Amino acid sequence: MSTQSTAGIDDAGSSDHPSRSDGFVRGASEVIGGPLGDHAVALDRPAGRERRFWTATRIVLALVCLTLALHWVQKSPCQDGAWQNNVQYTRLCYTDVLALYYAEGLNEGKVPYRDHPVEYPVLTGYFMGALGLPVHALGVDDPQINQGRWFYNLNALTLSALAVATVAMILALRRRRPWDAALFALAPALLLTATVNWDFLAIGLAAFGLAAWARRHHALAGVLLGLAGAAKMWPLFLLGPILVLALRAGRLRAALTALGTALVALVAVNLPVAIPYRENWNRFFELNTERPIDWGTLWYIGRYLDGKVNTGVPGDQGPFQWLNANIPTLNYLSYALFALACLGVAALALLAPRRPRLAQLAFLVVAAFLIFSKVWSQQFVLWLLPLAVLARPRWGAFIAWQIAEIGYFTAFYGELLGAATSRPVFPEGVFVLAATLRLGTVVLLCVLVIRDILQPERDAVRRTYADDPDGGVLDGAPDVPWLADRRARDAAPEPAPA
Repeated sequence: MSTQSTAGIDDAGSSDHPSRSDGFVRGASEVIGGPLGDHAVALDRPAGRERRFWTATRIVLALVCLTLALHWVQKSPCQDGAWQNNVQYTRLCYTDVLALYYAEGLNEGKVPYRDHPVEYPVLTGYFMGALGLPVHALGVDDPQINQGRWFYNLNALTLSALAVATVAMILALRRRRPWDAALFALAPALLLTATVNWDFLAIGLAAFGLAAWARRHHALAGVLLGLAGAAKMWPLFLLGPILVLALRAGRLRAALTALGTALVALVAVNLPVAIPYRENWNRFFELNTERPIDWGTLWYIGRYLDGKVNTGVPGDQGPFQWLNANIPTLNYLSYALFALACLGVAALALLAPRRPRLAQLAFLVVAAFLIFSKVWSQQFVLWLLPLAVLARPRWGAFIAWQIAEIGYFTAFYGELLGAATSRPVFPEGVFVLAATLRLGTVVLLCVLVIRDILQPERDAVRRTYADDPDGGVLDGAPDVPWLADRRARDAAPEPAPA
């Protein structure tokens, strides 16, 4: 059965057409004459026999390149680093990449961690140094060049390549559903935040890791996920769904192999910095421990609502105001809520009528982390993009979420501008409303993914694939006997009374 499942993933087979399968796209297609017809050119043509150049895969790759090019144009007012009159906020073009070139001392030739503490995990620090130090050396030899512009553009080119690679991995995992990747390629969040920070380093590595798992290269998958976790912490959360699903399918050896190699890769990357430069290496953990409630989070919304009732002074504080003044308790509560959410996802994985797909659980875990985290930076939306596409490739809810992200992005820059000029651009309630809508649409996506898990017949991916195209050894595997026997007992009718 495993051979058959793998062939089903690798072969394009009969392709999905969103104008037929997706209710939102089908309705929107009426504007241009309705769904794709039976006699349309190359409808469902098998892989390898497509003679047109503009195949679905090439169109999607071209679209993501166009989106990234537009993103570069949108960030261009900030590329010279001369941020006068708050241009970085009025033109919505702020990027950590350029700001931290100077803040982290890269413009002075400082080596990350050795000469300066870095607020990011080590692989991101390595990445910053690998691109920043050559730019600085070039600037020393040629003082006429704008080092900041060169550094940003070099990062933008590299991060954009990783974004294109991420789309390529989505296409590889969904060869029968190539248009799913268009959700990612056309996402407004990608247009607005692609190079705000170095998140695509972790996203690209995580995408390669998921693809390796799907191709049953378990050790390689673990290494890639471990490296991704060394760039940003969240990819390590993907190992949890792999482990729980492997427990249900009786494939623990593969999952433990991935987990073990991930830990080895994580330790191997960290040790060269953690041992000789312990204090500078530890800055990332200290910063995350010390940070109070940040912009746009669940806790920020709660603190704003508290402020409508309480003054915030000791003795007259709401619960969120009190938490903001007691950071250790806030940390423990945030961790506890995320842990409870993970336990709920694990229970869902084991008790659902059919084993969930890996992408569904991965999306739920990462979304839960963001929902309960005290920090939710504007670019963190990029973490969810590929997982949302793989978990629930439905256009309607996805577009609603992206509209909410546009609203939040705009409101956030209004808040930044108001803070910089000490003149509010609009009432804070507008920003809180935008943050609430963003939070609400992410929660809505989680609810819809859970519904698809509990009612597998609603799952768009399983209408195209027999089981889980991302599952690797999990794809098509039966449940372990003890779980299958329990389900059989639960499903058996009770004997009639004598």
